Amino acid sequence: MHLRTSAWIVSATLLAAAFAVRLPAQSAYRWELPPSVSPPIVPADNPMSEDKAELGRYLFYDTRLSGNGTQSCATCHEQSRAFADQRPRGVGSTGEMHTKGSMSLVNVAYAAVLTWGNPKQTQLEAQALVPMYGRHPVELGLDESDKWIGPLLGDETYQRLFARAFPGERAPITRDNAVKAIATFERSLVSMRSPYDRYHFERDETAISEAARRGEILFHSNPLSCFTCHGGVHFSNAMGARRQASEVTFHNTGLYNLAGALSYPSGSEGMFETTRDPRDVGRFKVPTLRNVAVTAPYMHDGSVPTLEAAIDHYAAGGRTISSGPHAGVGRDNPNKTDTVRGFAITPAQRADLVAFLESLTDEAMLRDPRYANPWR
Repeated sequence: MHLRTSAWIVSATLLAAAFAVRLPAQSAYRWELPPSVSPPIVPADNPMSEDKAELGRYLFYDTRLSGNGTQSCATCHEQSRAFADQRPRGVGSTGEMHTKGSMSLVNVAYAAVLTWGNPKQTQLEAQALVPMYGRHPVELGLDESDKWIGPLLGDETYQRLFARAFPGERAPITRDNAVKAIATFERSLVSMRSPYDRYHFERDETAISEAARRGEILFHSNPLSCFTCHGGVHFSNAMGARRQASEVTFHNTGLYNLAGALSYPSGSEGMFETTRDPRDVGRFKVPTLRNVAVTAPYMHDGSVPTLEAAIDHYAAGGRTISSGPHAGVGRDNPNKTDTVRGFAITPAQRADLVAFLESLTDEAMLRDPRYANPWR
């Protein structure tokens, strides 16, 4: 357990004492982490607090923050699925089908870059505006008039929560504060209580099965080398307390190899959608494998249904689609990452690897009332 008190709170307290000013009390924030894991970096202009995270939880589950009044952030980010979605691809408030699925928000505070393919999206506060106001595609479907704030102004629950989360502000119920609170709640979604964590950090020899232990050895062995992209305590090379966006690499895993100028389906070209560099077609961020057993289906578009199928995809060095509009041999994709070479694996080894991946499921996090829907 680590007690992290934001620098600005300490400074404000000292200043208040010097001038005998009584400031509104605000709860400090506790990061629940293994002893060897550092807390994530938090923006100086949006420090963590328990009160702000609690306000963010209410907003995260509030359907009033959608154009159709029936969806919320939680519609596409379900707690029981590690804040991912069971659908292959998202569906917005207008019924529009997206080209990508919802990424897990677990440990997103450690993500150096956000979303599947945009290397420029690095701050949760800025990213939250995309599902709220974006039009390509429409997600929550809010408009810039911010009419959704009106009902919150008259809500006694929000009057109390905003006042506690932003003490000292005369009119704290604003769009900017709502976005800060949602980002704070998302940063609080820390998952490090899995059997794997008990086995490695608490030295609980009974936490994982013999099959999972064999699977971990396979995970880190050649020629599988899964750790090359899914390394570290977060099982993603795009995550880490000190990791910088410039250090993050995006990868084409040979999921598609369409004929024509672009080898991936329209609207699903990865980094290319941002950079417009043909070399970036099919390159996506490496997602965390924590809780991966509950986040099916897999890949950016949910086109791989099971963990077994995902392993088979990498064993083949890329996916072959024999017919239809997406036909092609992914192994031969010219942009494919060099480390996706394929490997031999027996059914027994594949079962062991799945057992290891299942050991990364944090059941306590999936049921934690601090992250649950407060409106029920």
